[in-house]
Amino acid sequence: MLFDGKRILITGGTGSLGSVLVRRLLSGEKGVPESILVFSRDEAKQSAMKAEYGSEERLRFRVGDVRDYSSVVSALYNQDIVFNAAALKQVPSCEYFPYEAVRTNIEGANNIVRAIDEQALIVEMVIGISTDKACKPVNVMGMTKAIQERIFLGAGERCPDTRFVCVRYGNVLASRGSVIPLFKEQIKRGGPVTVTTKEMTRFLLTLDQAVDTVFGAVEHGESGDTFIPIIPSARVMDVAHQLIGCRDIKIKIDGIRPGEKIHEVLVSEEELSRTVYMSIGESGRKGRYYVIKSILEKNEHFTALMKEFSSEDVVMDYDALTCLLFDNGFLND
Repeated sequence: MLFDGKRILITGGTGSLGSVLVRRLLSGEKGVPESILVFSRDEAKQSAMKAEYGSEERLRFRVGDVRDYSSVVSALYNQDIVFNAAALKQVPSCEYFPYEAVRTNIEGANNIVRAIDEQALIVEMVIGISTDKACKPVNVMGMTKAIQERIFLGAGERCPDTRFVCVRYGNVLASRGSVIPLFKEQIKRGGPVTVTTKEMTRFLLTLDQAVDTVFGAVEHGESGDTFIPIIPSARVMDVAHQLIGCRDIKIKIDGIRPGEKIHEVLVSEEELSRTVYMSIGESGRKGRYYVIKSILEKNEHFTALMKEFSSEDVVMDYDALTCLLFDNGFLND
């Protein structure tokens, strides 16, 4: 199977995605890895994860930072597959401290490619975890993630024996820093719930859908590909109303934060001619994806999409949003 006997490195492995990735890899659903190395700079979260998994011998930990080249080199030795989930991803933080975003999101990615190249490391595959904000970026977080994509997707020229693939997706339900935990905390305090603007829409997917996308990219991606799940979006105002329910809690419109868009885009107009459609998985858990082929290669003109894939155009109705939030346990309290 896909991960049988593989030695796997997860940078940022104690984050929201990394934690679910660890759980899914250890489940053996796609094969039994030989080892999983969680690489991050947060020793407290590593300690908590160690306690959670107890005596799991396949799971190992290393404190380090993707910003530090020597640390990255040490972590990469003897690894078959690398998931790069390390990131600075809070939009306002990146706006106020842009070079910090550059160091993690750009230099960190380059350190991985540089280590494989300069140390002649035998790494089968690197998967870069990106974001909808990298598409037509208007903020520092998106700009740095867009450059990270280009670093990974162009790395095949420097490291032809390693397959480099990216995944790009929208807001993950319940991930740290996302809107749902913020709203739930504001509701717990009695409000108000703060919404930036009534018109704002966001793509929404679960952490398991995010991991499904990552696994699909590992199994089917060619070097230079970017995998994008075909997912719905929701009005942020509707999410707030759903979570508030019958409670007497007010919604406060507080304006768009530095660097925010009203609508997000996952595939831009410029990428349409390089985008193909792909369906992956069994009938019970089939995923639908757009795959953007490498910008560095000459591609035939594809017609999987006739216009950009925008959150403005795939908004769920109120009933569909209710089902999504209920099925994922957000309306049960």
